[in-house]
Amino acid sequence: KQVDSLLNRSTEFDARFWEELEEILIMADVGMQATSKLIDRMQSRVRENKAQTGEEFKVLFEEELAGLFPAPPRRIKPEPPEVWLMVGVNGVGKTTTIAKLAHRAQMQGRRVLVAAGDTFRAAAIEQLEIWSKRVGAGFYAKKAHSDPAAVAWEALDLAIRDEYDLLIVDTAGRLHTKRDLMDELVKIRRVLDKKHQGAPHRTMLVLDATTGQNAISQTKLFQEGVQVDELILTKLDGTAKGGVVLSIASEYKLPITYIGLGEKMEDLRPFSAQDFAKALLS
Repeated sequence: KQVDSLLNRSTEFDARFWEELEEILIMADVGMQATSKLIDRMQSRVRENKAQTGEEFKVLFEEELAGLFPAPPRRIKPEPPEVWLMVGVNGVGKTTTIAKLAHRAQMQGRRVLVAAGDTFRAAAIEQLEIWSKRVGAGFYAKKAHSDPAAVAWEALDLAIRDEYDLLIVDTAGRLHTKRDLMDELVKIRRVLDKKHQGAPHRTMLVLDATTGQNAISQTKLFQEGVQVDELILTKLDGTAKGGVVLSIASEYKLPITYIGLGEKMEDLRPFSAQDFAKALLS
């Protein structure tokens, strides 16, 4: 909306216009680095395309925004079970995201097993069990404070034995013990790969879009600690500024595969760069 009103009251793309656009982007949580990259690119594109109207600018800007997002890589279907490792700090909506992913996979005819790898909190295990049952997925857990790597190993053993198509492994998200958490995640990855070569096939980082710059520091932390393949953004239901998504995309070159737009099971949607760019400008 702000970009729209800036375009409506601007008669030319002069220094003042670019300054105001920069301010709008920074206020929308896009971050300094991504903002200056965007402004540079747009100044070049406006010159090259001899854009003169607000509409022409919008078309170019939408293309530029959409182009910031890397496309998800083409995946070769692994030997079942496929294994997804879910990472992210507490409070980002990881549990409900797992339930929504399990629901989606089951709707596609896949048998899903969910493993409670966040053994640090008994409440996390209970919550995940409730959600798994609600969506009709299988569930595997051990008692609180068990070794999370043992949970992952045994759940994978069960998934292989009972011929599940997909295993989704939850993990802890307590950030006050960063080093311990990263070591734990590395160990989980190692045991999964040892039991089923190539697992986990996808490591998904769940981020809360409303946390702005915090989401960026979390991406950095998890990307350094464990290899993240893709991002899922939750709470993008209107309250979030959304600009942080651009910042992460341009800095970390990680594909965003899903976005959470609300509480319902169907509210986890595949991410579309074009739709996102349009929404950001409308």
